Amino acid sequence: MKKVPATIWLALLFAAWSSGQGLDPTKILKPPTDTWPTFNGDYTGQRFSPLTQINKDNVSSVTLAWAFQSRSQGLQSMPIEVNGVLYVSGGNQIWAVDARTGRQIWHFQRPGVPPGGGNKGVAMWKDRLYMTTFDAQLLCVDAKNGEMIWQIQIADPALKAFGTVAPLVVRDHLIVGTSGDTADLPGFLESIDPMTGKVEWRWNSMPSKDDPAWNTWPHDTDVITRGGGMTWLTGTYDPELNLLYWGTGNPHPVENGDTRVGANLYTCTIVALNPDTGKLVWYFQTSPHDTHDWDMVMTPVLFDGEFKGKPRKMLAQAGKNGMFFVLDRTTGKALISEPFVPANWYSGFDERGQPIPARDKEPQPDGVLVSGGVGTNWQAPSFAPDAGLFYVNSREAMGVFYLTMPGKNAEGWAGRDFFLSSRSMLKAIDYKTGKIKWTYETAGRGGQSGILSTAGHVIFTADNSANLIALDSATGKLLWHMYPGGGLGTGPMTYELDGRQYVVFPVDGVVYAFALPTH
Repeated sequence: MKKVPATIWLALLFAAWSSGQGLDPTKILKPPTDTWPTFNGDYTGQRFSPLTQINKDNVSSVTLAWAFQSRSQGLQSMPIEVNGVLYVSGGNQIWAVDARTGRQIWHFQRPGVPPGGGNKGVAMWKDRLYMTTFDAQLLCVDAKNGEMIWQIQIADPALKAFGTVAPLVVRDHLIVGTSGDTADLPGFLESIDPMTGKVEWRWNSMPSKDDPAWNTWPHDTDVITRGGGMTWLTGTYDPELNLLYWGTGNPHPVENGDTRVGANLYTCTIVALNPDTGKLVWYFQTSPHDTHDWDMVMTPVLFDGEFKGKPRKMLAQAGKNGMFFVLDRTTGKALISEPFVPANWYSGFDERGQPIPARDKEPQPDGVLVSGGVGTNWQAPSFAPDAGLFYVNSREAMGVFYLTMPGKNAEGWAGRDFFLSSRSMLKAIDYKTGKIKWTYETAGRGGQSGILSTAGHVIFTADNSANLIALDSATGKLLWHMYPGGGLGTGPMTYELDGRQYVVFPVDGVVYAFALPTH
């Protein structure tokens, strides 16, 4: 049989793909099967797949199906998959890859800008892709050919603002957040018209004077105008309630509470917004008056279930401060407030279920010993509705927090912390009680990885020795592991095409796809 030249093969592939390109918006409303159309797979943030072809009985047999070398210095992005095409982003680049074979279809390199900078992934609306960049731009790219359609500035890079968030599409709204770790800036969310790039509304993390939250900041300085609350990780959405849920970052100046006396709303807060107007519906502050850099942008995971004998619409979040919360997502009422790692930075909970910070654990010039920090980081957790378990990679840490810039005139990073010891483990939390059902030691003090759970009763993630692993979701038993030669930058995702399930891991600059053997 005569071999088909690569150029002709790619042309045939592109023609077949482009005839069915474009995202069906109903796909985001369903648990992901043949697509993974958004950062977390669907609107819930559960990162749970109903696929069962790969399961706890056969996962030990999975093998490498293909590998795609992006030539990026490292990938922190979550790929999405639509109509058999995988879209992978890194820095100022996007790759369209055949999701069955790993062959590149097209490559986008932002004109006049070198590769580099963090990026968590792309969003898709119809036949367009959207990506934020390290210099705080929002790019719109044609999904058919990788050509840029428009770009807009979403924040000021001269003030050290940057963009890393994977946007979230809600109907005809493109929801975008921003970052700014090294300078005192106010956080915000914006809704962008995905066709034109025009701003539709803006919600600010710093309250206005007509908001009661204004009184949670001092008014004898300008600190409220630059107080943090960044929105740099993708939120979730409930279409029935028409509520958008997002976590916000820590207040600024960082680790100095004297210059910003009060709870400092809406930093370290889960907010529920109307996606059509940007109006705040409710809030829950997970770290009032944070003085430890414990931003709470982590995924607000949505699920329905029974709680104390009654059906509830719930939201769960595990945070950097070591706390696990379950809220009624209609009202924001706390149902569970529990530490999931040992923590001494708080003295109890208030009447709303919000932690009460312990004054004697705030950073001091000569240091103070604190436990509970870096309970988890930005890499995504997972929730398995069939098991009722919330899975999170965690770190039990003890550290010394120093105040390096005391007083009311502090700016930027006003403290430093040094962790003396830590243990890393994956924990399965019972959402009804907040108690740990089982743990799996992931070893070391390295970075944490995102998690995927499936109806095949398997959890996919990575340990801190850079092994890709699969665990039994009911017990935490190790079922499979593989060393790819680098660290998992974000987390795994999965999809099934032509009757074959693939599990995809971005590792450093390579995307690996695993599947069961075809023979």
